[in-house]
Amino acid sequence: MALKVLIVDDDFINRKLLQTLLKKNPEVTDMSEAENGSDALDKIKKDPTINLILLDIMMPIVDGIEFLKIFRSDMNNAHIPVIVLSTDDTKKTEAFNNGANDFLTKPIKEDRLFEKISQWSS
Repeated sequence: MALKVLIVDDDFINRKLLQTLLKKNPEVTDMSEAENGSDALDKIKKDPTINLILLDIMMPIVDGIEFLKIFRSDMNNAHIPVIVLSTDDTKKTEAFNNGANDFLTKPIKEDRLFEKISQWSS
């Protein structure tokens, strides 16, 4: 399956690191990025072909949890898996309660990330 991934993280270095990792994954055919949840919601509206989201929790404007609440309130988004990436393990339950499909603790390890991507894209 060809994957179009949206990377949502306010940290430029984190976005670039994820892009570098994703380029090594043959399933990922395209990627775009957003600096916060608000930016991400706009990108998803404009591009309905996005089929996987990697989401940071701690961001300005609209954080990851708020993004999930808004994103999951639209039934058209029900099929798009969201993998939360965070340094804060205490946010795990809240992320799952608001519609996250999976959770990875930063720093992200390539093998764990690819395992999750493959699990949610099949």
